[in-house]
Amino acid sequence: MSAQHLSQTFDVHEELASAPLSGFHLRLALLLAGLIVFDGYDTVNPSYAVHYLIPAWKLSPSQGGLLVSSGLFGFFFGAAGHGVLADRYGRRSVLLYALCLSAIATVLTPVVGVSLVTFCSIRFITGVGLGVLMPLATTYINEFAPRRFSNLMPVWGVAFGWALGATLASIAGIYLTPRLGWQLLYFLGALAFPLLAITYTSLPESNRYLALQQRTAEVRALLSKLHPDRSTHYQGSEMRVFSTRAEKGSYAALLSAPYRRTSITIWIASSLSLFGVYALTGWIPSVMIQRGENFATGFSFGAIMQIASFLGALLGAYLIDRMGAAKQWMACLWFCGAISMALLAAVNQHLFNLIAVGLAGFGIPGAQFLLNNFTARSYETSIRASGVGAELATGRLGAILGPYIAGLLQQQYHSSRAMFVTVAGTSLLASLAVLTLKTQESGITPSDPNLLPTALLDRIDEVA
Repeated sequence: MSAQHLSQTFDVHEELASAPLSGFHLRLALLLAGLIVFDGYDTVNPSYAVHYLIPAWKLSPSQGGLLVSSGLFGFFFGAAGHGVLADRYGRRSVLLYALCLSAIATVLTPVVGVSLVTFCSIRFITGVGLGVLMPLATTYINEFAPRRFSNLMPVWGVAFGWALGATLASIAGIYLTPRLGWQLLYFLGALAFPLLAITYTSLPESNRYLALQQRTAEVRALLSKLHPDRSTHYQGSEMRVFSTRAEKGSYAALLSAPYRRTSITIWIASSLSLFGVYALTGWIPSVMIQRGENFATGFSFGAIMQIASFLGALLGAYLIDRMGAAKQWMACLWFCGAISMALLAAVNQHLFNLIAVGLAGFGIPGAQFLLNNFTARSYETSIRASGVGAELATGRLGAILGPYIAGLLQQQYHSSRAMFVTVAGTSLLASLAVLTLKTQESGITPSDPNLLPTALLDRIDEVA
């Protein structure tokens, strides 16, 4: 192959990373933020329903924790199973089906969920759909984010959306459920159907997925939107996309030599982090009421934590984009959350509670958003959705245990102190775990000996 021929190529990865920030990126971030608003709202609303359901159904605190955790069981299966489908059959279609499933199940929750068993069952189905939204949105936005905004853009698209959705659940819990009942929390999920229609008409397919499938005409058309001045070059050049020989979408690749340590460390950190995130998300409103806050103030603590989580992720993303050192900044945020939890276990005073819960949200879920983005950028395209899905699936093991164990601890000790101390411990361990990574992120580059341009691999296979 001549040098002249090689010069008439374009690298899909580099074209996406070098694109200037444009209206396309802003529209994509806004659309994905809308999807994650629904995800955040639907994931958090059981925390406000449980306040009514525990006395109505005469549940113990541990059963209340199971009620909150039930959707997270489904989330585990959705996050674990979607990656292979998305990497093989396209991310757009998998995301649309997942949004449709979770929207239908959400609206049916107050109709079907009339007991602990039926409520948990329909929440499990909802969770399967929700388990797809977060990892795929994270994968999408990391794929299209320009290099200069590789951490900041995902925070606006994912962390902002989730925090806004969770805050809206808090507002609905405070102002609507006392008059209209907990069922309204789920009927409001019908707003996802217009969002589904907008997503169907507006969301592009993953460009790197199209490239790996050799759908070159679609790749050229999309890249021309990002680089209008290079449209003619794309039409007359050969496409390159860096890929391994590993089977696309294979979870085995996540534990192959280049990724093993990174994958295992990320999974441990995610499990520890999400234990704390969902223990707090599930119980903060009820616990604060038990600690002497009134109804509206107790529920507002949930909103404070979610808003603070976005601010923590935003600051962390800005610093990482400017200074690097992603693992150090994540560790700092988790450590901040651990300290706030330890202090909250020792002191119960209104103003102090507000500050400590805000710092906990700033640190623990704030770091988790950064970890999601870190994970997406740690794998090459052909296994990226599987990588993010595996991180969030293994993390959901901690998320499932968080609300349940938090309920057990309250039942055992008749106090919230043990719960706060436990969350402090898991957050501290998460910060220590991520610091053991050898590098900021594994980062796939063309210099990796396991990677060659697809076109060259094809030529080698032909010669062999």
